Amino acid sequence: MGEAQPPARRHVPVFLDRVLELLAPAISGPDAVLVDATLGMGGHTEALLRAHPRLTVVGLDRDPRALELAGTRLAPYAERTHLVHAVYDELPQVLRRLDIGRVHGVLLDLGVSSLQLDEVSRGFSYSRDAALDMRMDPSGGPTAADVVNGYSADQLARVLRDYGEERFARRIASAVVRQREHAALRTSEQLVRLLYDVVPAASRRTGGHPAKRTFQALRIEVNGELDALRGVLPSALRAVGMGGRLVVLAYHSLEDRLVKRALAEAASSRTPAGLPVELPGHEPQWRLLTRGAELADEQETAGNPRAASVRLRAGERVSEGDSQ
Repeated sequence: MGEAQPPARRHVPVFLDRVLELLAPAISGPDAVLVDATLGMGGHTEALLRAHPRLTVVGLDRDPRALELAGTRLAPYAERTHLVHAVYDELPQVLRRLDIGRVHGVLLDLGVSSLQLDEVSRGFSYSRDAALDMRMDPSGGPTAADVVNGYSADQLARVLRDYGEERFARRIASAVVRQREHAALRTSEQLVRLLYDVVPAASRRTGGHPAKRTFQALRIEVNGELDALRGVLPSALRAVGMGGRLVVLAYHSLEDRLVKRALAEAASSRTPAGLPVELPGHEPQWRLLTRGAELADEQETAGNPRAASVRLRAGERVSEGDSQ
């Protein structure tokens, strides 16, 4: 998909029909407000605004280019949108600035966006050569090249192990340190060649491309993705009012684990174990709308290959009070 294509052609929203179905009961009324905390190119938001003519959407994204493209796509709905340059863990500050209290829904579509994958110069893809950048907001902050060339072997191994769940983290980190003694690693092609040399061929037959886990780990480290997710989940749960809903699309187990834990805690009673009755104010504040994580079926992945790894979870606020 080329950069000249309009956003609607470049971006196919993942699980669109299911997201619309889950959010509809919460956002169909007058003066409904939804936060799309990962706006991207605006595919989910466009469909939600079209389906709900009284809905207002607050769209957050850290990527200025994504906001620009989403603004073009959502121009017909400009009176019902607030597009904000922000990381999603800044959700409470954004709502305060807009003088918005409780909202009726929050959508989080996590991970790297179609825009970031498709624009080769951003360096997110291991299949095409580009500078090792990987910043979701390219206006500042460390790049993947800074991590690869600046971290110690121990630091690099930790990143690869914790964020990429890479079995060969120590071996890769040692090879990177040896390589940069001769020349810094500046491009994705240079790093991919090193990984092909280091990761055993036998593991590639079952584990996929040898660069997949390393590139995931570097991207998460560069953008602080898991820290931001840990920050936004309690904020999103608190921001949603009675009867409102939270829908989260995660794309790897690290994200999904955090989402699962946050929703499970919010949907659990806080009455001490062993008491025969529910203590007032200790009842579950949320109920789960999905049984486990929902996965994309063959029809969804055929139309949108990026849905292959998605895990969808959702919940509804059923009691007032701050969520845990």
